[in-house]
Amino acid sequence: MMLNVQGLRTGYGRIPILNGVSFAVNQGEFIGILGHNGMGKTTLLKALMGFLPATGGLVRLDGYDVTTADPFRRARLGLGYVPQGREIFPGLTVHDNLRMGCSKEGGAEQDTIATVLEEFPRLKPLLDRLGGALSGGEQQLLALARCLAGNPKLILLDEPTEGIQPSIIDEIAETLLGLRSKGGLTMILVEQNLDFIATLSERVLIIQKGVIVHSAEPSELHGHGLVNEFIGVSD
Repeated sequence: MMLNVQGLRTGYGRIPILNGVSFAVNQGEFIGILGHNGMGKTTLLKALMGFLPATGGLVRLDGYDVTTADPFRRARLGLGYVPQGREIFPGLTVHDNLRMGCSKEGGAEQDTIATVLEEFPRLKPLLDRLGGALSGGEQQLLALARCLAGNPKLILLDEPTEGIQPSIIDEIAETLLGLRSKGGLTMILVEQNLDFIATLSERVLIIQKGVIVHSAEPSELHGHGLVNEFIGVSD
């Protein structure tokens, strides 16, 4: 088992957001997290990465208890995070952004970047361009590539299609599916785009008021009233 979360609680100050989240992710599994805005999706990813301290519960990553571990320790154990809004370094070149994602554990920096670029060929002619000069879709590809440069075992991916043109959404999906077919990568995806989350996820967890309330098959996201029932949005 790659990730085991039991009764996870956290919030902002005295405001509770996660109220006992429990789920598990197997190695090589891609799961989606779906829910209304404000239900705790992004908070869950931040808590898993260690940016928000747990006030209760347990988080085990690849067999290690990381409930109180700092984010850099979780990263060294193979946890990667692509935040909502991408958060690349706009004043650095694409190449330097990728260098920022490399780690000693991942091997030689030059070899790591070359390997990552094989998965993201659109970035190859852009290596000398500043990150801030890229389109939103190119920035999203860069953020994902930078994360993969750290050789993660498990990626936390937050709203990757937000504000992205359809052609690059398709490219991201194709790249992630290719990585899944090669094995060795596990992913938790927070997303509102139903087609995207259904294409990539093997299982979709629905969160309401800081609790996982349902586990669905991707095929259930269309035509079964599931989305309207749990998050109040009709498909």
